Amino acid sequence: MIFTLSQPIRRQLFLVGLATIVGFAAGGAAYLLVRTISLITHLALFGEWGWGEIPSLADLEPSPRLPIVAALGALLVASIARFAPIIRGHGIPEAMEAVLRRQSRIAPRTAVAKPFSAAIAIGTGGPFGAEGPIIVTGGAIGSLVGQILRVTPSERKILLASGAAAGMAATFGAPLASILLAIELLLFELSMRSLIPLVVATSIAGGIHSAVFGTGPLFTVPQHDYAGLPALPVFAVLGLACGIAAMVIARGLFFAERQFRVSRIPLFWQPLIGSLVFAGIGLLVPRALGVGTDVVDDVLAGELTLTALFALLVAKAVSWWVALGSGTSGGTLAPTLLMGATFGGIFAIITLEVAPGLDVSEGAFAVVAMAAVFGAATRAPLTSIVFVFELTRDFDVLLPLMLATVMAALVFSALSSESIYTEKLSRRGIRVGGELVADSLRTTAVIDVMNRVVDTVDVDATVGEVADRIARGDRGAFPIIDEEGRCLGMVSRRHLLSQDLPRDSLVTEIVPSDVVSIGPQASLVDAMQRMADEEVTHLPVLEEGLLVGICTRADIVRSRSDELALERLDQGWLAPMLQRRDKIGSRCLVVGNRSLGGDALMAELADRVRRSPQMRFHVVVPLAAGGDLTAAREQLEMQLGLLADLGTESSGEIGDADPLAAIENALKRETAEGIVLSTLPPGASRWLRSNLPAGVARRVDVPCVIVHDHAPESSD
Repeated sequence: MIFTLSQPIRRQLFLVGLATIVGFAAGGAAYLLVRTISLITHLALFGEWGWGEIPSLADLEPSPRLPIVAALGALLVASIARFAPIIRGHGIPEAMEAVLRRQSRIAPRTAVAKPFSAAIAIGTGGPFGAEGPIIVTGGAIGSLVGQILRVTPSERKILLASGAAAGMAATFGAPLASILLAIELLLFELSMRSLIPLVVATSIAGGIHSAVFGTGPLFTVPQHDYAGLPALPVFAVLGLACGIAAMVIARGLFFAERQFRVSRIPLFWQPLIGSLVFAGIGLLVPRALGVGTDVVDDVLAGELTLTALFALLVAKAVSWWVALGSGTSGGTLAPTLLMGATFGGIFAIITLEVAPGLDVSEGAFAVVAMAAVFGAATRAPLTSIVFVFELTRDFDVLLPLMLATVMAALVFSALSSESIYTEKLSRRGIRVGGELVADSLRTTAVIDVMNRVVDTVDVDATVGEVADRIARGDRGAFPIIDEEGRCLGMVSRRHLLSQDLPRDSLVTEIVPSDVVSIGPQASLVDAMQRMADEEVTHLPVLEEGLLVGICTRADIVRSRSDELALERLDQGWLAPMLQRRDKIGSRCLVVGNRSLGGDALMAELADRVRRSPQMRFHVVVPLAAGGDLTAAREQLEMQLGLLADLGTESSGEIGDADPLAAIENALKRETAEGIVLSTLPPGASRWLRSNLPAGVARRVDVPCVIVHDHAPESSD
């Protein structure tokens, strides 16, 4: 027996192999980026050779060297930007744009230009982090692999996200957070096909970080006691305050970018202005320069006074706003973490001064604030929680970390619809989804949305007969069936127009012999794919060769209404006890015809909506045997539109051929608590009283509203 792998499994293994290559390449790129930043920093600011760790700038001696070096670095970055404009800014919005608009294609030169320009900007004192550049670099590597080889755009997106996550994991040693960041900001999905290559690449890059930079946490957190449940309210307040701080940080960046954008200063010279501003601030507050990892350690250890913390927060924020807004190359994560930690330190000093008996250290507040500010500003709270936890390995503050981060995200979301990563895309007209939700088109079967009542033509029908039915607007396409109900083909308006045949010709002469169909258990995604591949809008649904329904594009679009229904409020068990019920109740069944009873019924319904604004209607349009399904649908849509004009909520369906059966079935489903009959045949009320089952009538226990257009018997 020969064991063979299916096509999806072969593609999955192929992606895993490519992700392995991307993981090693992104890990190597991260190593080169960090070491290049270290080399440039040593040479430019200290006048010495150094290839190891990035030196601390906290004790940098003020001298004219700093503004000169910063200006030269800015001019170099501006020169590189002429060759590769994508290097401007922190780069994550550009990576997101590549995924959303350019089928995950990033120019190959970006893989070299972005890290080199970022190394120059950071190495000459820029107040940036390395995560944005390395994410773009890793993403560019993954995209390049996906452009060299034959892959689909979806697979290229997975490779891009894998490279971005690998680069971040190799730089910070936070593989779990790197995976989450890639999912939230680049993949916008979570499936086994995307998760496996992502984890493979990130694991390899994380291993490279451990081998090169060590296995310890990035930040050193001093020993401290966590007071447990009684301290959680304090951290909740901290979270609310961090949400406001994150808003100020984000709005400041947006303002700086806008000022440079509307200024008349040429793009080439804008980074020079930003460099002079951060260099001038750095002469006064050297801790505001560079990546600032060592400064975060000082804040967590509680070594800075309130005045020093406040000065550092203001200096870092202003220098970062102006420098990044000027269009130079740099990241956002490290500066945001430093500003968050500094804000947490300030909050801790003030809180412990007001409540000295609170048994929580300053470092705990600073760690929590780091995650809260970053998670709120990026609108990626889950990534932020895991990221800060991986950087500190501090289990004691995990619970307050989670609480404060989501509280900060709540405040930020209430005050802003865009994060620091999506604001630039929003200005370009690119909408970024904020939720990862299951695609209902993949989980809904064709049988759930197809039309079971199908307009068909017989196998011996002529071209003229079909042309007349299409001209009347019955449908745009009809299945052709034989005496046993087997579908032999599909005739459409396109077939009639493409061939010039006599009207008495059989319709089977103009349709292809192979039937483009779908099974009832297939997903709606499969149906959409079949429609796109075959360029059709109607798919006959066949089961064992027999026609059981038809699926159209309109049916697929209408399936989304079930998703929207999940966002509608349910009444709840207490609603009947808390709300005043009128004699109709909160739900009403409307069984109507084309006019929906005319002006008389609409006036009656409008009056009831005014008295009970929460009233909902369910419309049933009975379809007589052999009736016009297209016309019935148009009638239903028109009636729902009339009810919508009243400002009320309504739903609808095409019911049974027998109006009484339609009413009874709707009541059995507890669709309605009252009945409205619109323009049914004369004598409808007597017919209803004599035919409606007594049990149903007692359960409804609500009088029926009967309005007729037929004046002679309208009072029956």
